[in-house]
Amino acid sequence: MTEGGQGAPKRQRVGAIALLLGGSVALSRVVGYVREMILAHQLGAGPATDAYYAAFQIPDILNYLLAGGALTIAFVPFYTRVRDQRGEAAAQRLFETVLGATALLAVVATVALWLAVDDLVPAVFYDFDPVTREQTARLTAILLPAQIFFVTGGVVRAVLMVEGRFLTHALAPLVYNGGIIAGGLSTGTPEGFAWGALIGAVVGPFALPVLDLRRTHSVRARLALGSGDLRSYLWVALPLMLGLSLTTVDEWYDKYFGQSVGVGVVAVLGFARRLVQAPIAVVGQAIGVAALPTLTRLQNEGRQPEFERVLSGALRAALGLGLLAAAFALAFARPIVEVVYRHGAFDEQAAVRTTGVLAIMACAVPAWVVQQVGVRAFYAREEMWRAMFLGTGIVAVALPLYIFLGREHGAEGLAMAGVLAMTCNAVATLGWARVRFGGPRLRPLLGAGGRGLVIAGLSAFAARAVIPESMGGFGALAELAAGGLVFAVLAGGATAWLGDRPTREGLSRFLARLAS
Repeated sequence: MTEGGQGAPKRQRVGAIALLLGGSVALSRVVGYVREMILAHQLGAGPATDAYYAAFQIPDILNYLLAGGALTIAFVPFYTRVRDQRGEAAAQRLFETVLGATALLAVVATVALWLAVDDLVPAVFYDFDPVTREQTARLTAILLPAQIFFVTGGVVRAVLMVEGRFLTHALAPLVYNGGIIAGGLSTGTPEGFAWGALIGAVVGPFALPVLDLRRTHSVRARLALGSGDLRSYLWVALPLMLGLSLTTVDEWYDKYFGQSVGVGVVAVLGFARRLVQAPIAVVGQAIGVAALPTLTRLQNEGRQPEFERVLSGALRAALGLGLLAAAFALAFARPIVEVVYRHGAFDEQAAVRTTGVLAIMACAVPAWVVQQVGVRAFYAREEMWRAMFLGTGIVAVALPLYIFLGREHGAEGLAMAGVLAMTCNAVATLGWARVRFGGPRLRPLLGAGGRGLVIAGLSAFAARAVIPESMGGFGALAELAAGGLVFAVLAGGATAWLGDRPTREGLSRFLARLAS
């Protein structure tokens, strides 16, 4: 078989997995929107919602320091190499050792933070009033134990990914969001939402993957802190534990600086962020997660031309689809907010503020999805340190931007800082990958971006011109439905005619999946 012939099945495999994950993420985001609708209806955009969103700050930092999300990224290439070179038994021992060490570390760190939560929350959220600070501390104490299950579940899901089993990876966010909804509906309080998040974390990210993996592997923790394999793995994972990434820190900055801007700002930023995270997850996260095992295998086999073709195709598809998502969110920000949030305690003022922030945040979607895919060029080659240094440097350089724009322009300024910083991050990641590895080639990516920008911009402008603006309520739902239909028809036709090949293939696969 020719080299080009080998590349097509690999791209199709990545595309099929990306469709599975993208479909599950899309469904999860729909469930997530229901979750946010219930939250907005019951709590509005006031101090209680500020406390709820802020309560995730310390648990999220713990998860990041324990490399919760990065465990999968770091473990996939390391586990794959051990299995291929030394066999299944050695890979199983590695899995058990890493699971035991991460479980121990997660439990110890969680208990330590849980005991100190009453001192930590006032130190981090010093501008909250006393009542909001007390509620934030109470919610943080409920949410902290969830990180144990996120971290250990990440190791289990990594093994499933290497085995080519993505179903429980796809189901995990659905179950997690379902837990939050159940908790919120049962109590109507921030505490109910928090307990639902804890229960959802136990069942979705942890219990389901464990049950799935037990069908073919033994799932048990093994304490062997002196293991050479564990030390080697920690060396691979350490940069992801020590380093910082703007994809995570952007939200931390919003919460930390948003508390000083005014009451409800943390809530407004959180509501807008949940909306833009949908296309980011459906496009960038799904393509990135699907591509990593394939890229790792190609790297281990020394098939660099095929590696570059898969990476380039994934990047171009992500950029083209990201531009379409950003254009639609920018053009129809108001009806999106009206339909999702404008109920109950979420009043007109909150809707206006959230709409403005959403329109700005939407501009970051293309850079965000490109970053999530592009950084896999480093992860697949196990060059975590370089990715860590670059990401941490961008986070540090961007800090003054958040301080200045947040102080001068409030919530909108913080959103603008995120757009500028994430764009610089994506450009720097691709540029360094090009210098370091000779790829991805940037000219095809720029060409895909240019075509995508024209298609997305014209489709959004035409759809916005055809569909009149409504005054809210059912009018907003009709506006969003009609606008979405017009935009989909125009964007689909323009992509089929002018779009970049990976974007056309990605869109056609998505439509085929919908039709089936």
